[in-house]
Amino acid sequence: MLKGLDVQLVPQLLLALAEMGHGDLVAVVDRNFPAHSSGARVVELPQSTAYSALDAVLSVLPIDRFGAAAVVHMLTDDGLESPATPEVRALWELAEGGAVAEDGRRRMDGFYELAEQAYVTVRTGETLPYACYLIRKGTL
Repeated sequence: MLKGLDVQLVPQLLLALAEMGHGDLVAVVDRNFPAHSSGARVVELPQSTAYSALDAVLSVLPIDRFGAAAVVHMLTDDGLESPATPEVRALWELAEGGAVAEDGRRRMDGFYELAEQAYVTVRTGETLPYACYLIRKGTL
């Protein structure tokens, strides 16, 4: 047990976040995401929402502020944002003190392909559709 850490930062997740380097991706995805099919490391947080898991991750992970989109969120097949995204966007903006470069992608138009590059995938119990996010690790 460690003091001052969100309880959702389970040992496997803390280890993966610490091992990640600048530019590596962490995927925080909903319960329907095919997390295990890519062969990447998966941490299961079935009692968490996308919001609560991202809140925990962003409490220790800096977001990359240079270059390409630091955050990629999944869009619906109609090209709309998930109902979870506005609230989650407020989290990453708060964590970084302002706007963060972001991109929205449909699942079959690049999101799944990019998610396969994630160093670790955090699958939550999120029930809201398309509540899937890729965060690029920055530096301190």
